[in-house]
Parts: sequence; structure tokens; C-alpha cells
Amino acid sequence: MSEAADSIDDILHPTPGNPAPANHTAGYFTGHRGTRLRYGLFRSEISPAIGTIVLMQGRNESIEKYFETIRDLNAMGLWVATFDLRGQGGSQRLTKNPRKGHVRRFFDYERDLEIFLEHIVLPDARLPFFLVAHSTGALIALSAAPRLSNRINRMALAAPYVALSGQGLPEGLIRSLAGLASWTGFGRLSMGANRSNRPFEGNPLTSDPKRYARNMEIAATHPELAIGPPTARWLHETFKAARRVSSQSHLTKITIPTLILAPVLDAIVPYAAQEELSRNFRAGQLITINGARHELFHDRDIYRAQALAAIEAFMPGQDGGLGLSETAA
Repeated sequence: MSEAADSIDDILHPTPGNPAPANHTAGYFTGHRGTRLRYGLFRSEISPAIGTIVLMQGRNESIEKYFETIRDLNAMGLWVATFDLRGQGGSQRLTKNPRKGHVRRFFDYERDLEIFLEHIVLPDARLPFFLVAHSTGALIALSAAPRLSNRINRMALAAPYVALSGQGLPEGLIRSLAGLASWTGFGRLSMGANRSNRPFEGNPLTSDPKRYARNMEIAATHPELAIGPPTARWLHETFKAARRVSSQSHLTKITIPTLILAPVLDAIVPYAAQEELSRNFRAGQLITINGARHELFHDRDIYRAQALAAIEAFMPGQDGGLGLSETAA
């Protein structure tokens, strides 16, 4: 089910400004429907470890982009297990054009996560297991969460993708166009402009110029890791999932204590939608981070440190003053 390699240059791609964490295993595993997915397992030097973070990335992200955050989590005594989502990073592409951000069904993401837990995390990582996710990764976590309560102790979801803004068109219109294209056989049509080379000034992702430049360097040095705009099918599937996970009926099925780390200046997923999610989420607790933008783990230290401190207090099973019990059921 998995294949590992000893040389990081064979699997992972550090750059001078973005070194890989030291103690790790990297390789590939077979996801849902035979898709080849790249993963990394990063071990903390602190012994005994207090558990393992399963780290779920956002759209158009890769393991390399999280090297800094992985080192920070390792320094807390946490191992980190992560994989590139299907169709992006170092994982298998799903269309002939490797730049298209595509998925056939949103459920494919969930099955990949479950296979990762069963075949990589459970045999090789340290209990207990926690989950940290960003944006699309957080949407996957929310959707799969009712089935994860016997494996994941706690979750922290940064800027969960439950709504969309800042795209030049209203979300409702994008939703209608993506649905129409999917229903009429044009699901692999790319929607949106390629913004991979946008300058730092005015970007909606982060207010930290150094981290922005580092992430741009990763993409420039290893363009094979990056993808372009999403396809109509990707948008259609994620919009459906976002609506489903935001419903009261779904949220009441989630019993895993959860932090929602909500950046107030998020121009991709509106803060109001994240706040509304927390209102209907019995197992959830909203942590507001004033001034932060969408990519919370790549923002300035003043914002990023708040998110990491909340995770450090919450993940080992201590409520850290957050008032959440070990079970929300």
C-alpha cells in the first residue's frame, strides 16, 4: 500500500530558504481508486511524543509549503503525518493537463484521508491522533469527521472552506456556472484566472512578505508541484460539500472537539461564514484571530503564533482555558 524512500531529494524538495525537517520518512501510498499520493511522516526529537498531528493541506499546496509549521509542531513534542491531496503537489494528477486543479468526486478526498489513517498513520505514528487542517483540507475534515471519532481525538481547522469570496463574481453565480458546466459534460473546464505570479502587494493570502516570497520560490523552483485555477467540477463538488457540512444535521453528527481558527481579514473564505459555522457547531469553538489573512500558518508571527499557541494548548488533551470537554457528545 505504501512505498518509502530514504533520500529526501527523491520525494521531497527542500530549497535554500525552506529546509526540510530532519527526522522523517517520505514516500507514496495508493489512495482511493488507485491514485498515487505522496506523503511524509515527520518525527519529533522529544521523547516520549505526546501524539501525532494529521496535517491536511489546502488547495494548491504541498508538503514543502508546511516545512516550517511541521518543525514548530515537532518542537511541541508532536509527530506530523501529511500527504498531498490528489491532483496537486507531488501526488498524481487527474487530468491530461497537470496544471488543472480537478477532482471527480469530493468523496475521493475523504477516502484518501481514511486510507492514509489506516495504512500510514495507524501503523507508523504515535497515539493519540489529532487533525490540523487548512481551507480545503478543513472542508475534507469536516465532511469526514462523523466517521473519524474513533481515530481522531481533536481537530483544529484554519479558515475552513465553507464559503467563497474575492473571486470577481458572486459565489452564487460561480456556483451556478460550475454546476451547469459539470452537468453538461464540461466539468474539466478551468474556471478563473491564473494568479500564481501575483505580486505580494494586494495579495489576499498573507501579510508576511518573507513567507510569501518563500512560497513563491518553492513554486518557481519546483513548478511541477503547483496547479492553476480549479475546474468547474472541482468547484461544483466543493460547493456541494461546503453546503452539506454547514448544515445543522451534519454538524450534530460531529463529536470530535474542534477549534475553528478564523482569520478576520480572510478575503477567500469570509469570516462571517466561519463564525456562522461555529454557531451551529456544538463540538466547535471559534478562535478569532484579528488582522490575519487566509493562509494563517504563513502569515506574520503575531497572527501565526496565536494559532500555534491555541493548537499547543488544545491538542494534548488540555482545554487550555478553551472550555471544551474531551467529548462534545
